[in-house]
Amino acid sequence: MAGKTINPTRMELTRLKAKQKTALRGHKLLKDKRDGLMKQFMQEVRRTRQLRKRVEEGLAQANAAFTVASAVMSPEMLEQALMAPRLSTEVTVDQRNIMSIAVPVFHRAEQETQPDLACYGFAQTSGELDDAVDAMSSVFQDMLRLAEIEKTSQLLAEEIEKTRRRVNALEYVKIPQMEEAIQYITMKLDENERGNTTRLMKVKDMVLQDAHHYKS
Repeated sequence: MAGKTINPTRMELTRLKAKQKTALRGHKLLKDKRDGLMKQFMQEVRRTRQLRKRVEEGLAQANAAFTVASAVMSPEMLEQALMAPRLSTEVTVDQRNIMSIAVPVFHRAEQETQPDLACYGFAQTSGELDDAVDAMSSVFQDMLRLAEIEKTSQLLAEEIEKTRRRVNALEYVKIPQMEEAIQYITMKLDENERGNTTRLMKVKDMVLQDAHHYKS
């Protein structure tokens, strides 16, 4: 408590004890929150690993099909075939709550821009292009889900770090300072009590001596 003046009174002692009780309770709640966040974070990490593996496999399949399509088609024809997509995709973002943390939820909505037409003609394109487009379409939802989970993991990690710092501040700084201050005030009050008792005893002895002298 160096550098901080403490008023050693019973009122201050009562205030510090109430503050210490609140700090201990807050420390427990923050530790529980940190543990809950860690559990949720590890679940998201496991889901991320599984989904990332599936996305990487899907992208590899799509890239391989596009590579083959590029080899059998001219660049101009490939570009022209993909210029008029049949579907348009819109992504909207909502939020959900995980332990008082707002995390994103991505929603994908598709709309057919040309419902009666394919996005390219079949006569001048290769079958590998069909495979590539199908593979990319099937992996898109997983990519969106992966982005959602990774952002959730990032937000959880930031909140875990904030909570960890608060727990450490209470555990290693605030609560020890309060305990030290309470001990200091208690010692001062006990010392004052002993001093008052000693003075009262001296006064009593003086009164008794005066009474004895008066009787004599």
